[in-house]
Amino acid sequence: MALSDPLFLDKTNPELWKSLGAFSQQLTASARAAGISTRLTELVNLRVSQINGCAFCLDLHIRQALAAGETMQRISLLDVWEDTALFDETEKAALTIAEAATELPNYEERVAALASARMVLDEKQFSVIQWIAVSMNAFNRISILSRHPIRAREFTLGEK
Repeated sequence: MALSDPLFLDKTNPELWKSLGAFSQQLTASARAAGISTRLTELVNLRVSQINGCAFCLDLHIRQALAAGETMQRISLLDVWEDTALFDETEKAALTIAEAATELPNYEERVAALASARMVLDEKQFSVIQWIAVSMNAFNRISILSRHPIRAREFTLGEK
């Protein structure tokens, strides 16, 4: 194995990967308890992955978002969500959190962005969405550093 070959973090430290998976399962349960849908969770996952440029996670979460009822139009326009009327107030608040947690803008911008989201979401929802963004950032970094490969596959769009 050459030093330039990828080193899959999930394979070299499976116990850590398993603990991250357990955390992810608990986060899913917390999201459901807070009234955060799978569809909204996937929007956050996609936006974080777009910002980080994680091809593996984008491939995975596009399929999961479609399975959760998301439309290809909204997925395609997610990078410019602020310029459309396709996202509701709760989704906009969640996407604001996703961007603030991923880009970590300067203090004033971050505080203002998160304050605007808190006006829309209750405390539990606000907290859980931040945790979703933190978790997705961790998964992105693992996939990016591991250079997880992407299999070619056919997408069928159907009516979505």
